[in-house]
Amino acid sequence: MNTNKRKLLTGPYLVWAVGFIILPLLMILYYGLTNDSGSFTLDNLLAIADPIHAKALWESVLIALGSTLISLVIAYPLAYILSNMGGNKSGTIIMLFMLPMWINFLLRIMALQMILANTGILNAILGFFGIGPLHIMYSKTAILIGMVYEYLPFMILPIYNVMCKIDRNVIDAARDLGADTKTVFMHVIMPLSLPGVLSGIIMVFIPGISEFVIADILGGSKVLLIGNVIDQEFSLTNNWHLGSGLSIVLMIFIFISMAIMNKYDKSGEGQMIW
Repeated sequence: MNTNKRKLLTGPYLVWAVGFIILPLLMILYYGLTNDSGSFTLDNLLAIADPIHAKALWESVLIALGSTLISLVIAYPLAYILSNMGGNKSGTIIMLFMLPMWINFLLRIMALQMILANTGILNAILGFFGIGPLHIMYSKTAILIGMVYEYLPFMILPIYNVMCKIDRNVIDAARDLGADTKTVFMHVIMPLSLPGVLSGIIMVFIPGISEFVIADILGGSKVLLIGNVIDQEFSLTNNWHLGSGLSIVLMIFIFISMAIMNKYDKSGEGQMIW
Protein backbone atom coordinates (compact mmCIF):
# COMPACT_ATOMS: atom_id res chain seq x y z
CA MET A 1 0.00 0.00 0.00
CA ASN A 2 1.56 3.30 -1.07
CA THR A 3 1.85 6.41 1.09
CA ASN A 4 -1.06 8.26 -0.54
CA LYS A 5 -3.49 5.41 0.14
CA ARG A 6 -2.34 5.22 3.75
CA LYS A 7 -2.93 8.93 4.21
CA LEU A 8 -6.38 8.54 2.66
CA LEU A 9 -7.26 5.75 5.09
CA THR A 10 -6.17 7.84 8.07
CA GLY A 11 -8.34 10.75 6.91
CA PRO A 12 -11.54 9.76 8.80
CA TYR A 13 -9.59 9.27 12.02
CA LEU A 14 -7.85 12.63 11.64
CA VAL A 15 -11.21 14.34 11.12
CA TRP A 16 -12.59 12.59 14.20
CA ALA A 17 -9.51 13.43 16.29
CA VAL A 18 -9.54 17.10 15.31
CA GLY A 19 -13.29 17.54 15.77
CA PHE A 20 -13.81 15.55 18.96
CA ILE A 21 -10.43 15.54 20.73
CA ILE A 22 -8.17 18.42 19.73
CA LEU A 23 -10.76 21.19 19.34
CA PRO A 24 -12.57 20.40 22.62
CA LEU A 25 -9.23 20.37 24.44
CA LEU A 26 -8.28 23.70 22.91
CA MET A 27 -11.63 25.13 23.99
CA ILE A 28 -11.10 23.87 27.54
CA LEU A 29 -7.64 25.45 27.60
CA TYR A 30 -8.97 28.74 26.23
CA TYR A 31 -11.86 29.03 28.66
CA GLY A 32 -9.79 27.77 31.58
CA LEU A 33 -7.04 30.34 31.06
CA THR A 34 -9.23 33.38 30.34
CA ASN A 35 -11.95 35.36 32.11
CA ASP A 36 -15.25 36.75 30.82
CA SER A 37 -13.45 39.56 29.01
CA GLY A 38 -11.07 37.16 27.27
CA SER A 39 -8.02 38.24 29.28
CA PHE A 40 -5.45 35.70 30.41
CA THR A 41 -5.81 34.60 34.03
CA LEU A 42 -4.91 31.73 36.33
CA ASP A 43 -7.79 32.38 38.70
CA ASN A 44 -9.83 29.54 37.23
CA LEU A 45 -7.06 27.05 38.01
CA LEU A 46 -6.31 28.53 41.42
CA ALA A 47 -10.01 28.22 42.27
CA ILE A 48 -9.25 24.61 43.14
CA ALA A 49 -7.93 26.02 46.44
CA ASP A 50 -11.41 27.28 47.33
CA PRO A 51 -12.61 25.29 50.38
CA ILE A 52 -15.60 23.82 48.54
CA HIS A 53 -13.56 22.82 45.49
CA ALA A 54 -10.64 21.55 47.58
CA LYS A 55 -12.98 19.42 49.68
CA ALA A 56 -14.66 18.03 46.56
CA LEU A 57 -11.25 17.22 45.04
CA TRP A 58 -10.09 15.58 48.26
CA GLU A 59 -13.27 13.51 48.45
CA SER A 60 -12.76 12.46 44.83
CA VAL A 61 -9.15 11.46 45.46
CA LEU A 62 -10.07 9.43 48.56
CA ILE A 63 -12.95 7.61 46.88
CA ALA A 64 -10.87 7.00 43.73
CA LEU A 65 -8.01 5.64 45.83
CA GLY A 66 -10.42 3.51 47.85
CA SER A 67 -12.07 2.03 44.76
CA THR A 68 -8.64 1.44 43.20
CA LEU A 69 -7.34 -0.35 46.30
CA ILE A 70 -10.45 -2.52 46.66
CA SER A 71 -10.37 -3.37 42.96
CA LEU A 72 -6.70 -4.33 43.23
CA VAL A 73 -7.30 -6.54 46.27
CA ILE A 74 -10.10 -8.35 44.41
CA ALA A 75 -8.51 -8.42 40.96
CA TYR A 76 -4.95 -9.54 41.73
CA PRO A 77 -5.69 -12.95 43.29
CA LEU A 78 -8.46 -13.54 40.76
CA ALA A 79 -6.16 -12.74 37.85
CA TYR A 80 -3.51 -15.00 39.35
CA ILE A 81 -5.97 -17.89 39.66
CA LEU A 82 -7.31 -17.36 36.14
CA SER A 83 -3.81 -17.24 34.64
CA ASN A 84 -3.13 -20.71 36.09
CA MET A 85 -6.36 -22.18 34.77
CA GLY A 86 -6.98 -23.75 31.40
CA GLY A 87 -7.67 -21.49 28.45
CA ASN A 88 -11.34 -22.42 28.09
CA LYS A 89 -12.17 -22.06 31.78
CA SER A 90 -10.37 -18.75 32.25
CA GLY A 91 -11.84 -17.40 29.00
CA THR A 92 -15.35 -18.23 30.21
CA ILE A 93 -14.83 -16.45 33.52
CA ILE A 94 -13.31 -13.41 31.80
CA MET A 95 -16.34 -13.34 29.51
CA LEU A 96 -18.63 -13.29 32.57
CA PHE A 97 -16.81 -10.18 33.78
CA MET A 98 -17.13 -8.60 30.35
CA LEU A 99 -20.84 -9.29 29.83
CA PRO A 100 -22.13 -6.50 32.13
CA MET A 101 -20.02 -4.01 30.18
CA TRP A 102 -22.14 -4.72 27.11
CA ILE A 103 -25.12 -3.19 28.93
CA ASN A 104 -25.64 0.56 29.02
CA PHE A 105 -23.67 2.26 31.80
CA LEU A 106 -26.70 4.08 33.25
CA LEU A 107 -28.78 0.92 33.29
CA ARG A 108 -26.10 -0.89 35.28
CA ILE A 109 -25.89 1.88 37.86
CA MET A 110 -29.67 2.16 38.14
CA ALA A 111 -29.86 -1.60 38.65
CA LEU A 112 -27.30 -1.25 41.41
CA GLN A 113 -29.47 1.49 42.90
CA MET A 114 -32.36 -0.96 43.08
CA ILE A 115 -30.11 -3.46 44.85
CA LEU A 116 -28.70 -1.02 47.43
CA ALA A 117 -31.91 0.94 48.16
CA ASN A 118 -33.35 0.85 51.67
CA THR A 119 -36.22 -1.24 50.31
CA GLY A 120 -34.08 -2.89 47.66
CA ILE A 121 -33.03 -6.44 46.91
CA LEU A 122 -30.06 -6.49 49.30
CA ASN A 123 -32.10 -5.44 52.34
CA ALA A 124 -34.88 -7.84 51.33
CA ILE A 125 -32.39 -10.73 51.39
CA LEU A 126 -30.84 -9.56 54.66
CA GLY A 127 -34.30 -9.11 56.18
CA PHE A 128 -35.10 -12.72 55.35
CA PHE A 129 -32.22 -13.72 57.64
CA GLY A 130 -33.19 -11.17 60.28
CA ILE A 131 -30.39 -8.73 59.47
CA GLY A 132 -30.59 -5.06 58.69
CA PRO A 133 -31.86 -3.00 57.11
CA LEU A 134 -28.64 -1.40 55.89
CA HIS A 135 -28.80 2.26 54.88
CA ILE A 136 -26.22 2.29 52.09
CA MET A 137 -27.85 4.48 49.46
CA TYR A 138 -26.87 8.13 49.18
CA SER A 139 -23.57 7.67 50.96
CA LYS A 140 -19.87 7.39 50.17
CA THR A 141 -20.18 3.64 50.63
CA ALA A 142 -22.73 3.42 47.82
CA ILE A 143 -20.48 5.47 45.53
CA LEU A 144 -17.52 3.25 46.42
CA ILE A 145 -19.49 0.09 45.67
CA GLY A 146 -20.69 1.56 42.38
CA MET A 147 -17.18 2.53 41.27
CA VAL A 148 -15.71 -0.86 42.18
CA TYR A 149 -18.55 -2.58 40.33
CA GLU A 150 -18.03 -0.40 37.27
CA TYR A 151 -14.24 -0.36 37.04
CA LEU A 152 -13.23 -3.79 38.41
CA PRO A 153 -12.86 -5.32 34.90
CA PHE A 154 -10.36 -2.59 34.04
CA MET A 155 -8.20 -3.81 36.91
CA ILE A 156 -8.58 -7.53 36.22
CA LEU A 157 -7.85 -7.55 32.49
CA PRO A 158 -4.41 -5.86 32.39
CA ILE A 159 -3.16 -7.90 35.36
CA TYR A 160 -4.47 -11.10 33.82
CA ASN A 161 -2.90 -10.16 30.49
CA VAL A 162 0.54 -9.67 32.03
CA MET A 163 0.36 -12.81 34.16
CA CYS A 164 -0.52 -14.90 31.11
CA LYS A 165 2.66 -13.62 29.45
CA ILE A 166 4.95 -14.64 32.31
CA ASP A 167 7.32 -17.34 31.07
CA ARG A 168 6.53 -20.52 33.00
CA ASN A 169 10.13 -21.63 32.49
CA VAL A 170 11.24 -18.80 34.79
CA ILE A 171 8.88 -20.04 37.51
CA ASP A 172 10.02 -23.64 37.03
CA ALA A 173 13.66 -22.51 37.19
CA ALA A 174 13.05 -20.71 40.48
CA ARG A 175 11.44 -23.84 41.94
CA ASP A 176 14.28 -26.02 40.67
CA LEU A 177 16.68 -23.72 42.54
CA GLY A 178 14.85 -24.39 45.78
CA ALA A 179 12.39 -21.49 45.97
CA ASP A 180 9.13 -22.33 47.71
CA THR A 181 5.70 -21.13 46.55
CA LYS A 182 5.82 -17.95 48.65
CA THR A 183 9.30 -17.02 47.41
CA VAL A 184 8.33 -17.62 43.78
CA PHE A 185 5.26 -15.44 44.19
CA MET A 186 7.04 -12.60 46.00
CA HIS A 187 10.25 -12.50 43.94
CA VAL A 188 9.15 -13.72 40.49
CA ILE A 189 5.44 -13.33 39.86
CA MET A 190 4.83 -10.02 41.65
CA PRO A 191 7.72 -8.11 40.02
CA LEU A 192 6.83 -9.42 36.57
CA SER A 193 3.15 -8.55 37.04
CA LEU A 194 3.90 -4.97 38.12
CA PRO A 195 3.23 -3.43 34.67
CA GLY A 196 -0.28 -4.86 34.69
CA VAL A 197 -0.86 -3.63 38.25
CA LEU A 198 0.25 -0.10 37.35
CA SER A 199 -1.89 -0.10 34.23
CA GLY A 200 -4.91 -1.33 36.19
CA ILE A 201 -4.39 1.29 38.88
CA ILE A 202 -4.33 4.06 36.31
CA MET A 203 -7.36 2.68 34.44
CA VAL A 204 -9.39 2.68 37.65
CA PHE A 205 -8.04 5.79 39.37
CA ILE A 206 -8.26 8.19 36.42
CA PRO A 207 -11.95 7.71 35.59
CA GLY A 208 -12.67 7.36 39.30
CA ILE A 209 -11.31 10.76 40.24
CA SER A 210 -13.44 12.49 37.60
CA GLU A 211 -16.58 10.41 38.15
CA PHE A 212 -19.86 12.27 38.65
CA VAL A 213 -22.67 10.10 37.25
CA ILE A 214 -22.25 7.39 39.89
CA ALA A 215 -22.06 10.09 42.56
CA ASP A 216 -25.28 11.66 41.26
CA ILE A 217 -27.25 8.42 41.19
CA LEU A 218 -25.89 6.55 44.21
CA GLY A 219 -24.73 9.49 46.31
CA GLY A 220 -27.59 11.88 45.68
CA SER A 221 -26.84 15.43 46.78
CA LYS A 222 -25.13 14.32 49.99
CA VAL A 223 -21.73 13.64 48.43
CA LEU A 224 -20.14 16.28 46.19
CA LEU A 225 -17.17 15.18 44.10
CA ILE A 226 -15.03 17.37 41.86
CA GLY A 227 -16.71 15.83 38.81
CA ASN A 228 -20.08 17.01 40.13
CA VAL A 229 -18.68 20.51 40.70
CA ILE A 230 -17.39 20.70 37.13
CA ASP A 231 -20.67 19.37 35.76
CA GLN A 232 -22.62 21.99 37.72
CA GLU A 233 -20.36 24.80 36.53
CA PHE A 234 -21.10 23.87 32.92
CA SER A 235 -24.75 22.84 33.13
CA LEU A 236 -26.23 24.91 35.98
CA THR A 237 -24.23 28.10 36.52
CA ASN A 238 -23.05 28.25 32.88
CA ASN A 239 -19.58 29.28 34.08
CA TRP A 240 -17.46 27.68 31.40
CA HIS A 241 -14.32 29.47 32.53
CA LEU A 242 -14.35 28.06 36.05
CA GLY A 243 -15.51 24.63 34.86
CA SER A 244 -12.71 24.52 32.31
CA GLY A 245 -10.14 25.65 34.88
CA LEU A 246 -11.10 22.85 37.24
CA SER A 247 -11.06 20.43 34.29
CA ILE A 248 -7.47 21.43 33.53
CA VAL A 249 -6.51 20.51 37.09
CA LEU A 250 -7.91 17.03 36.49
CA MET A 251 -6.07 16.84 33.18
CA ILE A 252 -2.83 17.39 35.09
CA PHE A 253 -3.60 14.27 37.13
CA ILE A 254 -4.14 12.35 33.90
CA PHE A 255 -0.85 13.49 32.37
CA ILE A 256 1.06 12.59 35.52
CA SER A 257 -0.53 9.14 35.58
CA MET A 258 0.22 8.59 31.89
CA ALA A 259 3.85 9.56 32.51
CA ILE A 260 4.07 7.02 35.33
CA MET A 261 2.56 4.28 33.15
CA ASN A 262 4.94 5.04 30.28
CA LYS A 263 7.90 4.95 32.66
CA TYR A 264 7.15 1.57 34.24
CA ASP A 265 5.32 -0.09 31.36
CA LYS A 266 7.45 0.86 28.36
CA SER A 267 6.73 -2.41 26.56
CA GLY A 268 2.98 -1.96 26.84
CA GLU A 269 2.56 -5.31 28.59
CA GLY A 270 -0.03 -3.89 30.91
CA GLN A 271 -2.48 -3.01 28.17
CA MET A 272 -5.86 -4.67 28.29
CA ILE A 273 -6.89 -7.45 25.97
CA TRP A 274 -10.46 -7.77 24.70
